[in-house]
Amino acid sequence: MTTPSRLALVPFVSVDDMMRLVHRIGIERFLTDLVAEIEADFRRWPQFDKTPRVASHSEIGVIELMPTSDGQTYGFKYVNGHPGNMKKGLQTVTAFGLLADVATGYPVLLSEMTILTALRTAATSAMAGKWLAPKGARVMAMIGNGAQAEFQALAFKAVCGITEVRLYDIDPAATAKCVANLAGSGLTVTPCRTAEEAIMGAQVVTTCTADKQYATILTDNMIGEGVHINAVGGDCPGKTELAPGILTRSAVFVEYPPQTRVEGEIQQMPEDFPVTELWQVIAGQTGGRTDARQITLFDSVGFAVEDFSALRYVHGKLSETGLCQMLDMIADPDDPRDLFGMLMRAAPARAA
Repeated sequence: MTTPSRLALVPFVSVDDMMRLVHRIGIERFLTDLVAEIEADFRRWPQFDKTPRVASHSEIGVIELMPTSDGQTYGFKYVNGHPGNMKKGLQTVTAFGLLADVATGYPVLLSEMTILTALRTAATSAMAGKWLAPKGARVMAMIGNGAQAEFQALAFKAVCGITEVRLYDIDPAATAKCVANLAGSGLTVTPCRTAEEAIMGAQVVTTCTADKQYATILTDNMIGEGVHINAVGGDCPGKTELAPGILTRSAVFVEYPPQTRVEGEIQQMPEDFPVTELWQVIAGQTGGRTDARQITLFDSVGFAVEDFSALRYVHGKLSETGLCQMLDMIADPDDPRDLFGMLMRAAPARAA
């Protein structure tokens, strides 16, 4: 039987490998490293192929492919979003991703991305907060205390200097889970009985709820001047969290407008509703927050470039950590024209 060549063996980062990698590096260091990777790719945003994610929607959820390329490396993520999964004891979001060499088409990395997506989502939020949140912000309200909440809290602590997180969820068990998980994190963690209580004194307000519906988690009268809103939960058609009045009073920043206008909070607004692309702020082409009294809003839906950055970061750590398995994924005949011969030679020897 033919021995696979080096190029035919693809590094695979399993869930176990990913967890060990995060612990090896440290979660806050991992998050700050991801911010640096994503920022670097946002600065070269025009180099990337960009397309809205390819989505297959159903009444109970969505399955998506998120592709991009910088001309040298191609990447994609498979991801689902099924809010009803929690009632079945399943994850709402699961994902895996791949990087490939554009020159050959050969894959160079296959990785779990359920954990990595949570990390890159939080890193992207904190990156936006770094550029848009009011100077000296120390208190964040976290509305929705599900699977993403702790990642968001730690990312804003590590990147933006948040010291207190005020928690609210319609399910008290979710808040209790979050309080327990953040014990010993260095954050002051305050459980609240209402969303209104949670946002009292907060300079950053993060919304991250799961239900696939038009919802009003924040009403217009709940948001005052000088606040940064990190809107994470409204990430597909038919799913929003903010009252339209908040958007009209805010400077709205997005990842990729053709996708966000379909999936984000701004799906509620007219097609010509003004937004600023976040990469332009990071690249120095336009300003971010311009006034201490301004309301800034990051309408986050997640974009393929962020996944690309996260996968490249993980790939770059494999040589120093060895936290992967090598998969025999690519058929590799000695003669590239003789794939059939390779198959036939692998047949069990016939009995004499």
